[in-house]
Amino acid sequence: MRWVVRLAVLALLMAIPFIVNEYRVGLVAQILIFGLAAASLNVLVGVAGLPSLGHAAFFGVGGYAAGLTAIHLTQSVWVCLIMAALVGAVLAVPAGLLSVRLGGITFLMLSLAIAEILYSASETWRDVTGGSDGLSGIPSLELFPGFALDLVVERYYFVVVIFAVLYMVLRRFVDSPTGWSLRGVTSNSERMASMGYDVNRYRFVAYVVAGVVGAVAGGLNVEYSRFASPEDLGFALSSLLLVIVILGGRKRLEGAIIAAAIIVYIRQELSSQFNTWEFGLGLILVLVIYFLPGGLSGVRDQVVKALARRRALRVKTTEGGTP
Repeated sequence: MRWVVRLAVLALLMAIPFIVNEYRVGLVAQILIFGLAAASLNVLVGVAGLPSLGHAAFFGVGGYAAGLTAIHLTQSVWVCLIMAALVGAVLAVPAGLLSVRLGGITFLMLSLAIAEILYSASETWRDVTGGSDGLSGIPSLELFPGFALDLVVERYYFVVVIFAVLYMVLRRFVDSPTGWSLRGVTSNSERMASMGYDVNRYRFVAYVVAGVVGAVAGGLNVEYSRFASPEDLGFALSSLLLVIVILGGRKRLEGAIIAAAIIVYIRQELSSQFNTWEFGLGLILVLVIYFLPGGLSGVRDQVVKALARRRALRVKTTEGGTP
């Protein structure tokens, strides 16, 4: 059933350009990009137990890496995304070695500090990043020589394909023995350490995976919008990604995608009509935390448990002879 649902969702995504207008196609592309970034953060928060307020650092440096590569080196979209992944890894390795040993509130504050340092650098290094004006003039990227992704639909389909591939990579990682070991580390790190598991090594691997995928999501964002901004590194985006994770449910990757769809839609629709759309988003978040502490994906777990209880009761009644 999981594969049936995944294929159905993929088929729906492929049909979107035939159903909605070009503006809505761009909205769905943004949902996929931010959903992928939030899913990578969910690997840290939900699986590794490392709450981060600086995940936009990877999103931003990946975007700048892809944009600068397109301007100064090559317009190949594959090279640009590979550069985004490499720069994300270069940032994640030393930052992970430094921060995963800390954990808790100290890890959270250190992640925020790293992102703010990079945000300040992007603001002041005008010759490279364009400063507060952002990095503009990014050309259309080429899928292969002679075929540029000029049309919105072409860029959208590329986003869908990369999103599907990287989501499955995260899915396989979370469901792998390493992912289950990370759950054990999150649940009881002392016990896992006493059993011989290198707790910091598992957390470091999760940090690098999340950072690389987050950087590629940033590269996808630049590939689609042809613009990189210091705001892609800022606290506002980091907090938005964390809100998406909390809203969707910390233990479900698919929850991050659903929550990204809700939040991106709310931000896009309400910001064009009201200046205080953040109030509505905050209200929704408060209601979800109060009534659905497991997030939106927790609803699915509650339904599954209710159906299991009903099935068990039916079996028990049948075995007891009651019609």
